[in-house]
Amino acid sequence: MIIVEKNNRYQQINWYPGHMFKSFKEIKENLKLMDIIFVLVDARIPFSSMNPEIQKVLGNKPTIILFNKMDLADKSKLKKWIEYYEQKGFTCLEIDAQSGKNVNLLKTTAEEVLKEKIEREQNKGLKQRSIKTMVLGIPNVGKSTLINTLSNRKSTRTGNTPGVTRSKQWVKLANGFDLLDMPGVLWPKFEDETVGYNLAVTGAIKDNILPLDDVTHHAIQFLQTNYLSRLKERYSDEITENSEYVEVLDIIGKKRGALISRGDIDYDRVYMIVLNDLRTKQLGELTFDLLWENMKMI
Repeated sequence: MIIVEKNNRYQQINWYPGHMFKSFKEIKENLKLMDIIFVLVDARIPFSSMNPEIQKVLGNKPTIILFNKMDLADKSKLKKWIEYYEQKGFTCLEIDAQSGKNVNLLKTTAEEVLKEKIEREQNKGLKQRSIKTMVLGIPNVGKSTLINTLSNRKSTRTGNTPGVTRSKQWVKLANGFDLLDMPGVLWPKFEDETVGYNLAVTGAIKDNILPLDDVTHHAIQFLQTNYLSRLKERYSDEITENSEYVEVLDIIGKKRGALISRGDIDYDRVYMIVLNDLRTKQLGELTFDLLWENMKMI
């Protein structure tokens, strides 16, 4: 359930399906079998896409945080988030699962994290074995795409819609990984509505979960405050930091021809124009989680 405070009321939306509850139970059951865990987060929302329940379950298990979709993120802001997670003791790696960028570094990075364990097994005369790992992350963060890139084949079904993977799948990789792909898991309640909206803006939760008007409102307000020049370059110099939300929608609608009869603005089309532009880098590299603002929730 997403709980969003709006006009002093709470809007409750059921979204936490039974298969996610089951998946989290399976994660706990399989964790002890793993040598190392890969946790994927969206580089644009390194806080909002980090399921806090996963962090609790991991404990001291060796973990690599993979910042996927690195080419979509604001590099200066992403750097600060990587420094933050490294200070918490995590090994971090920026990747792009779709293009394969930096994915080739994953094996050597994992071996470095597991160096002492590997050496202990070698000293005991044990035969070198595959590294058992589990890929965890929220829906639509790129888990299946990563596995396909690692295995150089279409080993798992992928899609740009949250919730494609519905059951755990073992995938044996040629480079020495036995990899367990688990379905993406969100969490039952967001303590801050910004997390929910950031997930919606980047497409991590389906577009029919939260009203697109609210999601677009959140996105435009954020852009006006943090990336105003991108709005101006993409749509119009008429947009200012103080422009009213509906005024911005009207400007975009007119510029992009999102009109219905009598020249009225087709707001539904404008919502999708803005969200599609955000998700496809038409507005440049963006990061929606700002470390200094999220510190109060960490």
